[in-house]
Amino acid sequence: MSSGKPAVRLALLGCGTVGSEVVRLLHDQAEDLTARIGAPLEVVGVAVRRLGRERGNLPIDPALFTTDALGLVKRDDVDVIIEVVGGIEPARTWLTEALRAGKSVVTANKALLAEDGASLHDAAAEGGADLYYEASVAGAIPLLRPLRESLHGDRVTRVTGIVNGTTNFILSSMDATGAGFGEALEEATELGYAEADPTADVEGFDAAAKAAILASLAFHTRVTAADVFREGMTGVTAADIASAKEMGCTIKLLCIAQRGPDSTGQESVSVRVHPAMIPRSHPLAGVGDAFNAVFVEAEAAGPLMFYGRGAGGTPTASAVLGDIVAAARNRLSGTRAPSESSYAHLPIRPIGEAVTRYHISLDVADKQGVLASVAGVFADNEVSIATVRQSGRDEDATLVIVTHGAPDANLHATVEDLRALPIVRSIASVLRVEGGS
Repeated sequence: MSSGKPAVRLALLGCGTVGSEVVRLLHDQAEDLTARIGAPLEVVGVAVRRLGRERGNLPIDPALFTTDALGLVKRDDVDVIIEVVGGIEPARTWLTEALRAGKSVVTANKALLAEDGASLHDAAAEGGADLYYEASVAGAIPLLRPLRESLHGDRVTRVTGIVNGTTNFILSSMDATGAGFGEALEEATELGYAEADPTADVEGFDAAAKAAILASLAFHTRVTAADVFREGMTGVTAADIASAKEMGCTIKLLCIAQRGPDSTGQESVSVRVHPAMIPRSHPLAGVGDAFNAVFVEAEAAGPLMFYGRGAGGTPTASAVLGDIVAAARNRLSGTRAPSESSYAHLPIRPIGEAVTRYHISLDVADKQGVLASVAGVFADNEVSIATVRQSGRDEDATLVIVTHGAPDANLHATVEDLRALPIVRSIASVLRVEGGS
């Protein structure tokens, strides 16, 4: 199908798992894409680290490959830059150069956006260029554009999400089988869900970067990964999973971004990533395997749920392709995507002011006065106890306490004071509880 209009010319930076799928989709859907855009898309260059690498018979002329990414970015015949390399540098240099030159950018680089998205948005404003990054969070799930555009007439108050497929697979496996963390991680690695070095996933770095991006869009405030409280899930045990089941809960690694007053009453933003117990009735509780889901709460729209595959070459490439179509249409019509909305400039609320609930498991001496001593520590820190469960006797006595909502600083101080009690032999686990009263 010929549109009669000149092609929109694309330069691809990176041709790994995602980049290869982008090339294949551009080829396989070329006719439909031309019809949707009003002009054909043409890949005019692909920057890679190594020219001789086997790439599985990609439908692209090998002569288009180059190792000079910056040179490709600077070419006058390029309209849209697609970056799927990842990392901070040299990606930041490449994309800043492109945006300042007025070239549209489509990126999946969550790490760069979370660390220094401000410089990219400033460069886009300077060059009058589009910056799209739907693929940076939750893969194929249409999430960022609704936050960026569809909900701009509303006030988003809270975003709660499962945004890392690896950790969700591990926790889902532990919940289903009773396995420990190490065993579930080994299974995830064998099935290709976990990297050889899973640190970014299991320690929450990946989710924290995505949480920063979500919070920035939801609350019209620049939020970086450094602003996000982060706690990994390597300490979650089979005993924690079992205890959660007894409460009618499951455990998920959550990103939670919330808008509300700080301790002085000033409007502010709290952003955190950590494992938490949630009731099995919560919409996120049933999200299993390596799927992602994000639960958005807005004043007028109410609760909204976004669910789907959050990782993998083809789902991520689908999100990239959607951005390419949008950028190409804008190039043809001479318009721009909505610019960054960061007018609110809300301060970041520290984790100590975040209101949450704690599930605390204590190994204690089973003797008279234990409950009174423990309850006194909670009272001293102005933390109200919701439930207490005791099991075992003598040397094997265990107290499981769930609190009502309180500032995290008070809850943390309670745990530290409990450690100092002579009757508390050890604190077996501490987990936050979300999504319940």
